[in-house]
Amino acid sequence: MKSRHALMLSLLLPLLGACSKEPPPTAAGTTQAAANPESAAPATATADASATAPADGGAAVEGSAPNNNPIVPPQGPEPVAGTDYVEIANGQPFEPADGKIEVVEFFNYICPACNAFDPMLQNWKAKLPADVRVTYVPAAFRPDFAIYARAYYAADALGIAAKSHDAVYKAVHQDGKLPGEGQRIDEQQIAQFYTQYGVSADQFASTMKSFGVNSRLQKASQFAVRSQIPGTPAIVVAGKYLVKGKGWEDMLRITDHLIARERAAGAAK
Repeated sequence: MKSRHALMLSLLLPLLGACSKEPPPTAAGTTQAAANPESAAPATATADASATAPADGGAAVEGSAPNNNPIVPPQGPEPVAGTDYVEIANGQPFEPADGKIEVVEFFNYICPACNAFDPMLQNWKAKLPADVRVTYVPAAFRPDFAIYARAYYAADALGIAAKSHDAVYKAVHQDGKLPGEGQRIDEQQIAQFYTQYGVSADQFASTMKSFGVNSRLQKASQFAVRSQIPGTPAIVVAGKYLVKGKGWEDMLRITDHLIARERAAGAAK
């Protein structure tokens, strides 16, 4: 019976589309540190060296190894503005990287839709050519989202985001080792989880509250507001286009077309 329910949920999640900005009714038990990152006071007067962005602009999860995938023409009809995507006024990439075409995924570990979408995204990403870069931006528009957003940036600052990314999703949504929606979010429990990647719980908890993480979280929140994302998961191409689509496969199809558009625009310069 349980496996039947799990199957039904897996089929329904793509139809649900995204996690809402409104917290579930039982999410009031989150810890105080989940406050709005834009109003959070920095933990120190100067940036904590352990929490500054990596030299590659925070792409630890994406990986730095180049690939040799060929450029493949996008499939299906050309996307239509207003129907398939929304143009972002004065849009700019979140973290420009040496002329690469940036694809941002707004996500959060606690979001069931993000967890269901992630395997499809990873499969799509593995086939991208070297001129495209996927950047993960944790959404923090809800108190329960904010703690996990801090955890992502703390892991990124400590150089363990690539190792832990998939495991955090699994711990939340499959194993129950980390709290999910409607449960009390405990920072210490999260910090303890990351000790398996070679950091201490105190180090991780301190990094979550550091000036560097506060700064990156504020930048991410400002980009989310500017991009007007309706929920998670959400995709923004080159800082210019918020992808819509009729489902996740359609979102990635539209993304392919917008990448091709940016590539052509770059070649024409």
